[in-house]
Amino acid sequence: MDSIKLRRIPGITQLWERLQALPKPKTEESISLRILVQILVIIGIVATDIAADATMSAWAIPLSLAGGAYSWYRRKKRNIAMKFIIAMGMLGTLVYFFGNLLANLNDTRLVLAELLIQLQILHSFDLPRRKDLGYSMIIGLILLGVAGTLSETLAFAPFPVLFLAIALPVLVLDYRSRLGFDQIQRRKGGEEKLEKQPRKFPFSLTRLVSFLAIVMAIGLLIFALMPRFPGYQLQTFPVTSSIEFENERFNDTNRRIFNPGVRNGQEGENGEATGEAGNGEAIANDSLYYGFQSQIDQSLNSGGLPTSKVVLRVRSQAPGFWRVLAFDRYTGKGWEISRDDKLLTITRPPWSYRFFLTPSPAGETRSIIQTYTVVDRLPNLLPALNQARSVYFPTPEVALDPEGSIRVPVALSEDLTYTVVSDVPSRDRTQLGQASTQYPQTISKYYLQIPPESREKIRQQGEKMLSKAANPITNPYEKALFLAQALKQSYSIVPDFQLEAGEDLVETFLFKYQGGYPDHFATVLTVMLRSLDIPSRLSVGFATGQFNPLTGFYLVRNTDAHALTEVYFPDHGWFSFDPLPGHDIVPPSWEENATFGVLRQFWHWVAGWLPSPVTSFLSYIVTKVIEAIAWVATRIWLFVSSSAIGFLSGLIGAIAFSFLSWLVALRVRSWYLWRNLAKLPPMERLYQQMLQVLAAKGYNKNPAQTPLEYAATMREQLQQGTAEIIAEISQAYVQWRYGEQTPNLQHLRQRYRNLWQKSSNSRQ
Repeated sequence: MDSIKLRRIPGITQLWERLQALPKPKTEESISLRILVQILVIIGIVATDIAADATMSAWAIPLSLAGGAYSWYRRKKRNIAMKFIIAMGMLGTLVYFFGNLLANLNDTRLVLAELLIQLQILHSFDLPRRKDLGYSMIIGLILLGVAGTLSETLAFAPFPVLFLAIALPVLVLDYRSRLGFDQIQRRKGGEEKLEKQPRKFPFSLTRLVSFLAIVMAIGLLIFALMPRFPGYQLQTFPVTSSIEFENERFNDTNRRIFNPGVRNGQEGENGEATGEAGNGEAIANDSLYYGFQSQIDQSLNSGGLPTSKVVLRVRSQAPGFWRVLAFDRYTGKGWEISRDDKLLTITRPPWSYRFFLTPSPAGETRSIIQTYTVVDRLPNLLPALNQARSVYFPTPEVALDPEGSIRVPVALSEDLTYTVVSDVPSRDRTQLGQASTQYPQTISKYYLQIPPESREKIRQQGEKMLSKAANPITNPYEKALFLAQALKQSYSIVPDFQLEAGEDLVETFLFKYQGGYPDHFATVLTVMLRSLDIPSRLSVGFATGQFNPLTGFYLVRNTDAHALTEVYFPDHGWFSFDPLPGHDIVPPSWEENATFGVLRQFWHWVAGWLPSPVTSFLSYIVTKVIEAIAWVATRIWLFVSSSAIGFLSGLIGAIAFSFLSWLVALRVRSWYLWRNLAKLPPMERLYQQMLQVLAAKGYNKNPAQTPLEYAATMREQLQQGTAEIIAEISQAYVQWRYGEQTPNLQHLRQRYRNLWQKSSNSRQ
């Protein structure tokens, strides 16, 4: 491979001669180590492909294997020409990386993973030394970490386990190579020469499996105990590439809501809806929620459960109700959006995916970041937490309707990813209870509407329910809470609910069936509050879903879709209430501490296996302990992240804690060594103590050395008096162990104390 033509290029001759004069690198001769390192890299590549739904493995794995084979056969060569080719390839890779980076500024994780894979392919063609193999191990580990950040499902879970199972023997082989265990010293022709010595695999499968189980158990324990603060370090949030959406703008057709689950006129191919839903026709697909349209007729809801499937994966700093749509006009049998044509179209700048929607509401709020990945097709409405401030979406335009719902010019297709930043208001019961009842005209005009013929009858029923309270309720917030709870307790789900012609849905629910379909509860609460002159509206969306602690995502199913009641409080905004039986009245929000959410979930799983009395007692203790730890951890985090002084204080505290932990670890290690030494015979104990003293000074004994060889080495490095003590103790140890001679322990201990004193004096 050392090209003659390359050496004839002017100016290269001297450089070539210098390179040829350099000493050859010490090559790594362990085939097992090389093969296992290649497997680690392959695991990282495949994991990245699985997590990102890419196909890099098709070309990366064969090239990596070819490079590994080539580097093995050329390991003893200088490979100067190949190094030059690799350098040129890395420059080309860098140019490609920057071009790819500019096209994917929204999410650079996969771009960086591609760069690492390309560099590893080039690097694999020149791996002569153990250090070069170490670089490949690190790249494999980084690729696994990138795959972990990209992964949204448990399909990634086997790869860390497999990587760990391969990494353990790799570390053992690497350590043996560093110590030179695979080479023994033989004397040939009067000269000492290192020769390769074939050895068996250095550990058993049983020991490997046992150690793997211990490491995984410790890792899972750390995973459960690790606090999860509401931090999001990314400044450019994940968004699907905009290539296929760059020309998708609003027009007269796509400004409307189109729900693929409800028919309207003629259907397109494969039964897909071609126009806007909202004419009250039957659901075409029982797996899609009927409420995501401009009009909903709740009398046509069958009340049955749809086919359950995951529709969204949500990564959020806090749980909540993923709000999709809201309605302001009650029709007597359902709801509609009265101002559906009054959309505010918002355009983003061409260099960013960020849309600025609404300013932050008054009062205490917390900025909550949510990233949504669409698993199954949904309407052109973006689920988001309440009070969305900005959204990162690939189309050039989005629209905001008067009810605060976000609309886009395309239906949400599978694998679409977008991010929302919401300023979620704090739900302070005291402040909301003291809110004014003087409502703006824009609120009174749209959110107190109710059919006149039904108002009085519904109002009387609401006042009758409020009269059952232990104390008179005077403020709107407490009325909303009490009525929501009263509906849960006094009414039930009625699967055979039927609304006859001319009947009002709320009246039929309250007086005829004493219940109805699940979404009827929110409708009844909304209309009842309106009859009491409390502005409210109906909102629909998805419940939080099931949190997966291994992926960090909430799995949201179509069966999580339901309706809530939103109530308006002047100077505070809209707040939700859920009157559906079996649901919490107040949807989850950022006020709920989730710092140790994984630990809490683990405890709930353990408690399910214990008897009820034991569970009740332990649940109280565990809950209080978790809450106390979470409270302290959260306060520390808020202090550290609030200012520069807090950050510096946290840094100093972390350094002090690390130093104390180091001191404790040293004490524990000393105790552990003393405990092990105490079990040894006196002569063995004395010899090991001497080795520890010398190791503390930097004179470590190579495991391949015999005691006498080590003593001879110390003669060349230490003073004569110290070396004589080492030689005397080593000689006595060898005679005791192999010659069965009884040593003079009293004399040897005195010599050891002299050695210890010499060691202490030298340190001073």
